[in-house]
Amino acid sequence: MLSFLMSFFPFVLFLSKSFPLPPWRELLSRLLPFLEKCKPIGARKIGALPPPPSMIPRNKCSGQRAENVEEPMETSLLDLPELALECVLEKLPPVGLSAMAAVCSSLRERCRSDHFWENHMREKWGSVIGPAETGEWKRHLASLTDSPGGGFGCEHWIGLLSCIWPISWLTSRIGNGNKLKNSLPADSVMAWYQSLQGGQFWFPAQVYNREHGHVGFMLSCYDAQVRYDCRTDTFLARYPPHGRRTVVTEEGVEWKRLRAPPAGTSAHELHISDCLSKLRPGDHIEIQWRKNKEFPYGWWYGVIGHSESCDGNEHFCHCHLSNSIVLEFNQYTPGSKWRQASIDRKNHREEGNETDGFYGGIRKLESKDEISEWRELWPTDALE
Repeated sequence: MLSFLMSFFPFVLFLSKSFPLPPWRELLSRLLPFLEKCKPIGARKIGALPPPPSMIPRNKCSGQRAENVEEPMETSLLDLPELALECVLEKLPPVGLSAMAAVCSSLRERCRSDHFWENHMREKWGSVIGPAETGEWKRHLASLTDSPGGGFGCEHWIGLLSCIWPISWLTSRIGNGNKLKNSLPADSVMAWYQSLQGGQFWFPAQVYNREHGHVGFMLSCYDAQVRYDCRTDTFLARYPPHGRRTVVTEEGVEWKRLRAPPAGTSAHELHISDCLSKLRPGDHIEIQWRKNKEFPYGWWYGVIGHSESCDGNEHFCHCHLSNSIVLEFNQYTPGSKWRQASIDRKNHREEGNETDGFYGGIRKLESKDEISEWRELWPTDALE
């Protein structure tokens, strides 16, 4: 076998001079010292091969060649210390993190970690995802597990990943008979993120009324089921039936018109107010309102006003001691029947009638961000 190798060397050397094969030349250079020791007596001595052209530095001032040039060592991403590698992966956007997970098994386990994807979930979906949506996702997973197919099929993941990788690449992989190996666990945060991103999951949210629907419903928001469209970066909203009206859908809902349900109360459930004793004039509030008993509740923005007997002087105001709370909706013109309403501070449950609607539970707005979101929706002209 050794004699065959020695006789095969001249042929390899001829090829190396005729064709550019730098990897072979480097490999032979490393094997020569070993073969020199093992060659039979009388064998022809093989001289050291010249270094590959890539190892010879160019010098414009002299024609001399550098000698004893050390080959640079190749460094892999996995050679980084664990903390440094984690810092790199934390800086990757979702698309980069998903692509990195396809490099090798070691990076796949790291890039699928809930630790990285929880940050992306908070950054992109934190404003519209709350406890109610988390519960909806868990029920969604349970329904997939109980379905005849069970779990997430390959076609399902093509839909999810179409917003991250080109659909032509995914379908070509499936068309060639290459199945997606090491499928993503359905209960991982990465799977939840991709399901939201791919528009495969309808989740509950509340949609602010701005320029859609009846003008009288400005500065209100209603419950809906929404689904994300990554191609337009907007949402498709599906509103529940209102009385005899069937389900209504709305396309192109922007991010700024969406929020997570803050009270954890369903659209047909009366919110139990826990702030009535603390309300004072000038406080910003949201209050449930519905047209009749068949309609779901919406949330309306307003402020606490002064009673008729109070002149509004903060030094002499005793409105906070009154049994009646004045609600003001200043988006309506003075004199409008929608401008003011009163509720009982101590025994308030649901008040109203079939003509003016029914007022339900109240939330006091403590956050400046919540107040500013409502103020940004303020109409340019007062409503009648």
